[in-house]
Amino acid sequence: MSNSYTKAAFALAVTGAEAEMLRRVIDAADLIGNTSIPIDELETRYADLGPSFAALFPRTADSPFSGLLDLFPDINFPYLDFDIEFGDTDCGQVVVTFSGEQFGIEVAANLIQRCAPSALPFGFEWASDCDRLRTGEFGGGYVAITGAGIEYGHSSQHLDRAIARAGDEGVDGFVLAIRDPDHGLSFWGEPSGFGRLLEARVFSEAEAAKHIITPEQDGATWIAMPRPLRP
Repeated sequence: MSNSYTKAAFALAVTGAEAEMLRRVIDAADLIGNTSIPIDELETRYADLGPSFAALFPRTADSPFSGLLDLFPDINFPYLDFDIEFGDTDCGQVVVTFSGEQFGIEVAANLIQRCAPSALPFGFEWASDCDRLRTGEFGGGYVAITGAGIEYGHSSQHLDRAIARAGDEGVDGFVLAIRDPDHGLSFWGEPSGFGRLLEARVFSEAEAAKHIITPEQDGATWIAMPRPLRP
């Protein structure tokens, strides 16, 4: 029998108020993971966590901690599968360290996005491991967290794209580009028109093949997106 592990360890700086909120979440997670606690005690404990906690994790009529359960992919297992350690406060900030060998990637990402907005954008990497040398059991990935969303990536995805890129330069998509006499290359984005590459629309090969050049795009040509600097 072999055991697989998802490991991660990282630190981020948060405000004192955010660190306090993380502490409250840890306490609350212990509460909702204990099914023997009666509902009237849960109501009291929820009220004790204060209005800032209630604003961040709004309740429903069914449960005072229903908002907190949104952090977890499976509400039947509301556990923080990692350790959280708090450093000293320095210039109003606290360094918080997350670590674990059965790391709850999605829970940690949700928790940081909800409770530590001052640290965003933020990301961390994780590794998958196995106590036996079995094929397919190793790899890793990353999580990129912003106020607008959470992006997950896996090393196997990047490996597949790197191999595919060797035979197809358009695997990362195409952009419409035009040369501006003052600014050099400009790239088509919607709805803003030609501008920075960062704001460009990336077309798949199939989309590019079907796209009809509009009058606003007259003179533009297709350019394959370059491979990422950090594949």
